[in-house]
Amino acid sequence: MSHFAFDPPPIAALPVLGSDSLFPVGRIFCVGRNYDSHAREMGQANREPPFFFTKQPNALVAGGGAVPYPPLTADLHHEVELVVAIGPGGSIFGYGVGLDFTRRDLQAEMKKGGKPWDMTKSFDAAAPVSALRPAVEVPQVATGRITLTVNGLPRQEGDLSEMIWTVPEIIAELARYQPLAAGDLIFTGTPAGVGAVLPGDRLEGSVAGVGSLVVEITVAG
Repeated sequence: MSHFAFDPPPIAALPVLGSDSLFPVGRIFCVGRNYDSHAREMGQANREPPFFFTKQPNALVAGGGAVPYPPLTADLHHEVELVVAIGPGGSIFGYGVGLDFTRRDLQAEMKKGGKPWDMTKSFDAAAPVSALRPAVEVPQVATGRITLTVNGLPRQEGDLSEMIWTVPEIIAELARYQPLAAGDLIFTGTPAGVGAVLPGDRLEGSVAGVGSLVVEITVAG
């Protein structure tokens, strides 16, 4: 009888508000430059079809908490985002608040050399996500304030209505590339105001009607 050569890693999972159940996370997809304000600050002024990148499941920091400052960067950036959780049959299971951390200096170096920048987005603790609020408790996510503070000071502020591509449009476009599956997470983009964080910084992100997420950047140990 076949067996694993060693114990498999634990399944990444998120808590679900009002439930003892956990949402098992399979894949993490992210939409790039989905707010006009952020697209402009990144030097892209034109509306373009949505494009995607991924993060590995072990990038997840479930419910927030400590985020160790990663190696190979001196310019770690925050990006607060609405996160959509996909359930069975491609339905929307729920919503959360996420932080897409980016090794920005490494990303700029990779882009300059025409190289893939996967490792600037996908690394340990690069994707903290709050507990999920079930979709039945969220009447709509077309509008709503999205914010981020660092050490109590405002850094990012916008509205979900400013997304270039709506949640249904993002899901439909992503499904053109491959079928979505229960357990998928989709980071839907960030408003303007992204910037660097340092060890000791406390970040609090929030999305109206969905929830909040608190993380603290720690020294890697």
